[in-house]
Amino acid sequence: MVRNDGRGLDKIRNVKITRNYNKYAEGSCLIELGNTRVICTASVDENVPQFLRNSLTGWVTAEYGMIPRSCHTRISRGKGSGRTYEIQRLIGRSLRTVIDMSKLGERTIWIDCDVIQADGGTRTASITGSFIALVDALQKIKKAGLIRTMPLKDYVAATSIGIVDGNLLLDLNYEEDSKADVDMNIVMTSQGKFIEVQGTAEREPFSKGQMDKLLDLAEKGIRQLIDIQKESVGKYLNL
Repeated sequence: MVRNDGRGLDKIRNVKITRNYNKYAEGSCLIELGNTRVICTASVDENVPQFLRNSLTGWVTAEYGMIPRSCHTRISRGKGSGRTYEIQRLIGRSLRTVIDMSKLGERTIWIDCDVIQADGGTRTASITGSFIALVDALQKIKKAGLIRTMPLKDYVAATSIGIVDGNLLLDLNYEEDSKADVDMNIVMTSQGKFIEVQGTAEREPFSKGQMDKLLDLAEKGIRQLIDIQKESVGKYLNL
């Protein structure tokens, strides 16, 4: 099989990270994954949800959205869908898993992921980029003396995998995703531990053997993404 962008079956798309993309946010980046582009910002709020007040623990939550012409046809602005809510919950869960809330203090980190151009993998790009924005926000409040140590326990990144025309592919673009027999999204830490495994057979069911091979393929891609994260923000973390 020849992929439409010329990549090997087991290759991720070109990744580019531009940190401090938003001059006002405590942490931000533009992540470019092939033709998919997402702006990720991290904002510090010195409050927590009601259920955490007086608990001396913090919170991380996320919002996700696509601008009107991020896709082939216009999306109405401000109309959240079930998909939107599912993705932003996924982003929040993924980041909360690798942060020690007790070291964050009683404050909230808001993560905003704005897709400005979509070509598949927007949720996985959002998770990978959001981690970098989160690190920069935490480093800023640490420098200000609001926290003593960086509260992160591990890196986290995500990628997609799938089966297209009988071939196992890493990091699907939109055209590949739209015709995939199996489509999966994997979120993983640098220690190789899974945070989320989302998998669906669109046409033909898949075997346990195929799933194991897909997970190995995902791990390969995620390790490459985490290496990119380490190049960007690793100097701030003792992991």
